[in-house]
Amino acid sequence: MTSFHLAQMNTARLRAPLEDPSMIEFAEGVAVMNALADRSPGFVWRLADETGDGTIAAPADPSRIFTLSVWETPEHLRAYAYQSQHLEYLRRRRDWFLPNGHQAALVLWWLPAGQLPTLRQGISRLGRLQAAGPAPDAFTFREMFPAPELAHRD
Repeated sequence: MTSFHLAQMNTARLRAPLEDPSMIEFAEGVAVMNALADRSPGFVWRLADETGDGTIAAPADPSRIFTLSVWETPEHLRAYAYQSQHLEYLRRRRDWFLPNGHQAALVLWWLPAGQLPTLRQGISRLGRLQAAGPAPDAFTFREMFPAPELAHRD
């Protein structure tokens, strides 16, 4: 067991407000995906509002949403994202979200086990990733970096 966990934040820009009929399947699926994450192996924590909803709208731009969660390992997060019912929602992202262009929409980083990230930290790390590319403090699944304690082993 490592003394570091993997934080992840992703963002998307909605095609329409969540109340719009075109968004009903996504809006209804949020609770389903949150429940799936909550019971997934390796799940540690997710940011949620007072209703338990894990999709947080940006205060300055309600069309921009964020999710933020912590996982024991990259393998646990990958299994949830790409080997569970979540994959069906991921495949439909173009139905609900505007293209992100060449900007990163997902950022990963290591944090000490027991520590929880903030949305502000996630947005900052996403900015670093977009500005400078993958690095040990802000990376993606395509270019992973080992947990800090593992990086120093011979």
